[in-house]
Amino acid sequence: MTPLSRSLTVERPGSHTLTEDPPPEPGPGEVRVRVAAAGICMSDREVYDGHRDPAYVRYPVVPGHEWSGTVDAVGEGVDPALTGRRTVAEGFRACGRCERCRYGETSLCTAGYDETGFTRPGAFADHLVVPARLLHPLADDADLRAAALLEPAAVIAAAVRAGAPEPGERIAVLGAGTLGLLAVQLLAAVSPAELTVIDPREGRAAQALDFGASEARVPEEAEEVRGRYDLVVETAGAPSTAADACLLARRGGRVVLTGMFTPGAQGIDPVHLSLSQLTVRSVFGAPSAAWSYAVRAFTAGLLDPAPLITHEFPLERFAEAVALVGSGDPETGKVLLRP
Repeated sequence: MTPLSRSLTVERPGSHTLTEDPPPEPGPGEVRVRVAAAGICMSDREVYDGHRDPAYVRYPVVPGHEWSGTVDAVGEGVDPALTGRRTVAEGFRACGRCERCRYGETSLCTAGYDETGFTRPGAFADHLVVPARLLHPLADDADLRAAALLEPAAVIAAAVRAGAPEPGERIAVLGAGTLGLLAVQLLAAVSPAELTVIDPREGRAAQALDFGASEARVPEEAEEVRGRYDLVVETAGAPSTAADACLLARRGGRVVLTGMFTPGAQGIDPVHLSLSQLTVRSVFGAPSAAWSYAVRAFTAGLLDPAPLITHEFPLERFAEAVALVGSGDPETGKVLLRP
C-alpha cells in the first residue's frame, strides 16, 4: 500500500487544514520531490493572515516557496537519472517564451504571475510537483536543511548581480534579517574595502560580523556615514529604508532595493536622487541566472545559510510556527517546517 502524503492547505485567511491523500503524480515534464525542509517567510504569514495582494495568491493554497528536497519520481519525458537527486527549484512558473523571459528576466514574465506556494501547491507538504526545467540539482552531500534557504539567497543574488559590486568598494547593507545576512555573505566574497551593516538588533549585528561584515551600526549611527558608500543593498522593507538607502550612497553610487514595501512607505527624494546621480534598482523575486549564482555560491561554500535557522517544526505545528514569523522576537531567525 502506497503511504499517504500530507499537505497543509490554507483554505482562506486564518484557516488551515492538514490532510492526507495519495502522493501527487508528476505529469509530462514534471518531477515529484520529497520535501526535506520548507522555510516560512513574511510572505507566507501574509497569505495566512490575508494581507497579500489578491493578485499574488490563489486560495485555497498549499504555501511553501522556500524549500529543498529529493526527487523521488519523474514524469514522461524527464531524465530518470534525476531520481534520487537532492534539489531546489525556481518558484516562478515563467512561460519561457515572452520577451522578458527570452531576455533572461524570468521573474518578470509577461504571461502573468504564477508561483509555487502562492498560485500553485507549495512545499508545506510531504511532496510537491514542479516542472523539471525549474530544478537546480545540488551536490550529493548537500545540506538540505540549509538549502531550504536558497530561495531567499537567490533573491539576494539577484540584488548582488544588479548592484555589480567590485573589489575594494565601500558597501552597506541596510537590514540584518534573513535577506540582509545572506547579502553579507555574498558581498563579503567580493572583497570590499568596507562592508557595513545597519540594523537596530545587537544579536543580528554580531552575526553579521561573523559572516564577514567589517562593522555594524544601529540606525541612529547611520547619519554619520551618509554619502559614503559605492553600493547600498536595502533588505529591510521598513517604511523609511528606501529613502535611507539613497542617503547612504555617495554621489554617483548605486542602490538596490530588495525589501517588500507596504503602501505608505516613505518615498525617495527626487531632488536628492537627481543631484546625486544615483542608480537605483529594485528586485522582485529571482530570475534563473540568480538561482544559478546562489546555488554555485552554496556549493562552493561561500554561502552558508544554516546559522540563520533558529526554529524547526513539524507540519502539525504550523500555527505555532507561522505565529513566530513577524512576531518581533529578536531571537527568531528563519523558521522551518520539516515534513
